[in-house]
Amino acid sequence: MSESRRSYTLEQMIVVNELQITEVVIDSHVDKHSDHISDELILSLVKLLDGNNYIPASEKEGFSYFVTNIKEQGHVYRVVWLQEEGCLYIGVITAFRDKGAK
Repeated sequence: MSESRRSYTLEQMIVVNELQITEVVIDSHVDKHSDHISDELILSLVKLLDGNNYIPASEKEGFSYFVTNIKEQGHVYRVVWLQEEGCLYIGVITAFRDKGAK
């Protein structure tokens, strides 16, 4: 794993796309939104994915990519995330407040 990514083990497993997720990996790309995004907020947003199935926006080389709008703390956040085939983690590519969404 690259040093530009941060990994967190979830205290409580979540189920996303019928997979038991135990880890979240956050890419450093989210740091450009650090004025309104923190790792703690990203982890809370990922936990809100629990119990749901999502349709990938694209699939490539064993990875499924998703774009999900999540409402939290009175704001809508756009989270771009991935799942790797055969792995039990969610990778967050970026997350930011979607100012145009209600």
